[in-house]
Amino acid sequence: MSSSASASPSFHVRLTTLLLVVVVAGMSQGLLLPLLSIMLEDSGVSSDMNGINSAAMYIGIFCTMFFVEKPVMRFGYKKVILVGISLVTLANLLFPFTHSLAIWFVLRLLVGVGDSSLHYATQLWIVSSSPADRRGKFISLYGMAYGLGFSLGPLGINLLPLGRAVPFLVSSLFFVTVLMLVLRMKNEMPERAARGTASENRFVKTYRLAWFVLIPGFLYGLMEASMNSNFPLYGLRINLSQHWISLLLMAFGVGALILQLPLGIWSDRIGRKPVLIGCAVVGALVFFTIPLAGDNIALLFVLFAIAGGVVGSFYSLGLAYAADILPRAILPAANVIASIHFSIGSIMGPTLGGYGIRYVSVHSIFLFLGAAFLIFALLGFGFRPKVDSVVS
Repeated sequence: MSSSASASPSFHVRLTTLLLVVVVAGMSQGLLLPLLSIMLEDSGVSSDMNGINSAAMYIGIFCTMFFVEKPVMRFGYKKVILVGISLVTLANLLFPFTHSLAIWFVLRLLVGVGDSSLHYATQLWIVSSSPADRRGKFISLYGMAYGLGFSLGPLGINLLPLGRAVPFLVSSLFFVTVLMLVLRMKNEMPERAARGTASENRFVKTYRLAWFVLIPGFLYGLMEASMNSNFPLYGLRINLSQHWISLLLMAFGVGALILQLPLGIWSDRIGRKPVLIGCAVVGALVFFTIPLAGDNIALLFVLFAIAGGVVGSFYSLGLAYAADILPRAILPAANVIASIHFSIGSIMGPTLGGYGIRYVSVHSIFLFLGAAFLIFALLGFGFRPKVDSVVS
């Protein structure tokens, strides 16, 4: 899309609507993970079983990535977003009616399918319609929208005293509101790959050209799910109240919110790779430091805000980097892979974190995250994108 097109009123109306969808989806995800973990902890469910149940949403995300591209290509962005919103809203309304782990597992699967569908469609719509010279800025706005919702979401935990159904009902109300806005949008279709291009070749080519830029999706999923599913358990074990747990998670999201746009603009100017490597190093150091802070709330606030700021942009920067070095026609394949990596990381995060807290150390989640981001930074020094693959 040209710069003039990106400056048109219709572009900005569409972008604003999509960003509102992402804000609400982020709120839902930021609320559900810690809320359900705390409710299960209060019910006496062990940390490892709690983590496994938390992973259900990401199993739904993972499975969706194997088929979501075709509906988007066939029906367009808008219809897939509407289906995603409807699924998440339905699941939110059903959570309060049962304590069954099995039913919650299924409902979390539905949330994963719905979240994955609407995120895939909104990401691809924004990335594919953005001009190359402002791609980092626009995808950072996507990240900011998600970060804003994600940072506000945990505050819904404080609605529990009003009734166990109240947080879910408030989340559903927000989804119904954005659904009405999406219904007013004009549908669009993604750009198709050239005839004769085999779908499996697109995925092989994506890995060959962009293996490094697909790792941030995995790391972001690992970090997000671990923080929102395992940190509440960690916090309760070091005697933090639910109130402080929700505020610390909000600090993490606010840090990401503050730095999303500056990092996106900075990456437009100096390149995505140095920004990603620098953020990974800082993030690793902060995660290694968190266990040393103990229950010092002030220090934890600072560390969480810094960590959220530097690694909260990983997913969006990875997508922008992929759009920089891949042909536009295979961007849908890159988005599928990035989402699969995100869901794999998200499944591993709460599961490994739950087992780590129970069998290794209460601090194990932060040591694991620090090591993962440090390894990514080291891998970055060996990645050299092919010059002839770079597209505008």
